[in-house]
Formats: sequence, C-alpha cells, structure tokens
Amino acid sequence: MATDASTTYHAPDFHSVTPKTTSVTETHDGLEFWQFMISGSIAGSVEHMAMFPIDTLKTRMQALGGSGGSYPVQHIGVRQAFSSILKLEGAAGLYRGIGAMGIGAGPAHAVYFSVYELFKEFFSRGDPNNPAVHAVSGVCATVASDAVITPMDMVKQRLQLKCSPYKGVADCVKRVLVEEGIGSFYASYRTTVIMNAPFTAVHFATYEAAKKGLMEVDPERVSDDESLVVHATAGAVAGALAAAVTTPLDVVKTQLQCQGVCGCDRFSSGSIGNVFKTIVRKDGYRGLIRGWIPRMMFHAPAAAICWSTYEASKSFFQRLNDSDDHNNQMIND
Repeated sequence: MATDASTTYHAPDFHSVTPKTTSVTETHDGLEFWQFMISGSIAGSVEHMAMFPIDTLKTRMQALGGSGGSYPVQHIGVRQAFSSILKLEGAAGLYRGIGAMGIGAGPAHAVYFSVYELFKEFFSRGDPNNPAVHAVSGVCATVASDAVITPMDMVKQRLQLKCSPYKGVADCVKRVLVEEGIGSFYASYRTTVIMNAPFTAVHFATYEAAKKGLMEVDPERVSDDESLVVHATAGAVAGALAAAVTTPLDVVKTQLQCQGVCGCDRFSSGSIGNVFKTIVRKDGYRGLIRGWIPRMMFHAPAAAICWSTYEASKSFFQRLNDSDDHNNQMIND
C-alpha cells in the first residue's frame, strides 16, 4: 500500500528497479508490479487468518436478524456469542469456514493492493500526497478485488452460521451451484461494492492522514518511513473508523449472503432498499448496527496487521532489489 518519504507519499515504480548509477529515475518504492501483488497477498492472508474468530462472531450476530419469522430477534452481546460458540461447538466453531477465506483472501488482496498502487501512480502525478487520490485509488481497488473475494466470502459466511448444513467448502460450492445457480455467489456483490467503496475511501484517506500526523509528532523518526509501529497504528485507526461508518451495509451484505440458510430470510430481490426495510421492520434501526462491536474489533487490529505485514513484505523486496542492484553494479564494474 503506501510508504513515506519524509512526510509525503511518492508513487511506486512498476518497472524494473534501475541500478544505483541511474537512480535519478528510480522512485521511492522501487518495486515491480508482481512484488506489490505478492506483498498484498501475504498481508491479506495473514490479516484474515489471524482475525477469523472475531469475524465469525460478527457473522453470527448479524445473521440473527435473518431468523425468527416476523418477530424481533433477541440482541446478544459479543461475550454471550463467544461463550455460546465455545460451549456448543468448541474452539473449532470459531474457525468454521476459514478454508474458504484461505482460498479467496490471497488472490483478492493481491488484486487489491496492486490495483491501488497502480491507480495511485496514475492519479498522483504532480500531487502525490493528495488524500482524494488515495480515496479514489482505494475505491478502484475495492471494485476489482470484490469481484474476486465475493464468492468465497459468501461460502465462508454460510459455513460460519450455527447449524450450517454444509460439510465444507467444496460441499457448499457444489450445493449452491446445483440448488441456486452461479448467480448466488454474486448476490451481494453490488452491496459489497457499495459498502466497500466508502469503507475504502475512509480507510485510505484516514490511514494516510494518520500516518502523516504520527510522523510529524516524532520528527526525529521522520526519516524512518518504514516504521511498522506507525503503519500499524495508522492502520488500526483507519480500520476502526471505516468499519463503524459502514456497519449497516455490512449487515445487509451478511443477510443477502446467508439468505435461505439456517432459518435466515430469503429476499424476493437483491435490492439493498428491500433488505434495509425488512431489517428495520423486524428489528428496528438497531438491527442495522448489529455486530458493530466485533466488526470494529476485527478491522482495527486486522488493518494494523495488514498494513504492517504489507510494508514489511515490501521492505523485504526493496532489500532484495537493492542487493540485486549492488550485484549488477559489481558485475558492470
């Protein structure tokens, strides 16, 4: 994602890193496109695997609104949901569906981060520290990555449900294809994009602003633009804020992906407005923020993990490229 040079952001170079003798043409990042993809893939996989139990709690709490017929559902807290899963299903219940996320997270985040860097390079010419550029680039990235992750996210959420009728990832994919058709895998895509567009815009803009502010607080460390503490802290702030703002749309997404499973309502259309009205009618406006606590609990540390892992992976490739440059220089000499 982003790195600093003093307190400003410099767009990456997706071409081969030039030797030090011609470093005038080298940008700050100095990485090739495939290196951004691998860094993003590693970051996304680590993030989702580490935080998966919290995601399970969020899904359970949000899916409650899809059961119970026309009666309001009982609100349960994070502690109650956690205790219930451990008591009835054991620790394994917190990780049900992790295989689907393992399959989808890597490729989706490879697309996410590389598209973000690509569009930021394109849009930031002349003003590399413009927050609007970060936000627009993030929205472009999420539209592309959501097309990759949405099918596996649907499988993951159906497996996370209590008393899920599916034996595993393969069984879920097969049965959904046969019983509901391939369109069911993308039933929530529109909602996901509409949710993630503002989420990503808020996330990236907040991340860049928080990172810049943190670097200015400690001027002595301004030159340490790879500080994992700065990236993790800024990422946590950005993740928490973006998660809180977009919780209602996340509830709608969960309802659409889990419809017809384990007693969850099946909607006559994939209209966001229709789902909104159904939730409000059954559970009031409170139903639209169900699961906001575990959602923030997920995204704050998840963003910190993701950003710091991404920057650490980029630093590895930067050192690798520097080593190659040095070796090439020695050969040329």
